[in-house]
Amino acid sequence: MNARIAVARIRPPLVPLGVFLVLAGVVGLPFGELVGVVALLAGIALDRVAPPPAEVRVVEPPVLGPWRALNSPTMGVPSHGTHGFGQTWAVDLVAEPAERERPAFGSGGQWRPVTDYPAFGLPVLAPLDGTVVRAHDRRRDHRARSGWASLIWLMVVEGFVRQVGGTRWLLGNHLVLDDGAGTCVVLAHLRRGSVRVAVGDRVAAGEQVADCGNSGNSSEPHLHVQLTDSAWVPGACGRPMAVRGGAADGGDGLPGNGELMHAGLPA
Repeated sequence: MNARIAVARIRPPLVPLGVFLVLAGVVGLPFGELVGVVALLAGIALDRVAPPPAEVRVVEPPVLGPWRALNSPTMGVPSHGTHGFGQTWAVDLVAEPAERERPAFGSGGQWRPVTDYPAFGLPVLAPLDGTVVRAHDRRRDHRARSGWASLIWLMVVEGFVRQVGGTRWLLGNHLVLDDGAGTCVVLAHLRRGSVRVAVGDRVAAGEQVADCGNSGNSSEPHLHVQLTDSAWVPGACGRPMAVRGGAADGGDGLPGNGELMHAGLPA
């Protein structure tokens, strides 16, 4: 096994283990705090280890209409600040249809309702042909973190707690589709109760599989998309992807931060 793949496979338990041991040390377990701190630091350090190089995979659009890219890997990797959970080349997409304005950050208070955002409830499509290997849609859609105070709280406190909690806490409602040839696609932050498929189902590229939501570690309704080498997201290596017609100029690729991707019919 490639050393970088091995790192990805062994790092998932380190941060939760570190937290547990630190807490155990506080209540009297010998050496618990010291070992816990070492495990925490190791987990954080290994999240900086990049996956091995891989060919770019072109997938079909996971959404319809104009969507704006945030945290795009075209601007640098890891796009989300970590290689953990296979996020090296992940991209976030927010809907911006012409007929409905997306609320500006800082407007409407710290905790805007998710229904204020045009992305909430829009269709999410399968980007490739594959089999559903993970499906979860029981997490609630929480309010947006629409001001600086709530966003900092999300990034500093909620984000850490969700990472310790694991995949369902971090990704919220999500699907993992496996193409059977070594590539999986992860679709995250889906609307609770909207998942239309079950584990074992075969899906075709372009088929609606869920709705966009705001579950998990999400500041506003959006779709998080990434390719990985494994269905086990915590220990997966990210894979580079391009969306067919997804670049800002209409070619295959991804839009840069703040750029629009126009896909299919208007949202």
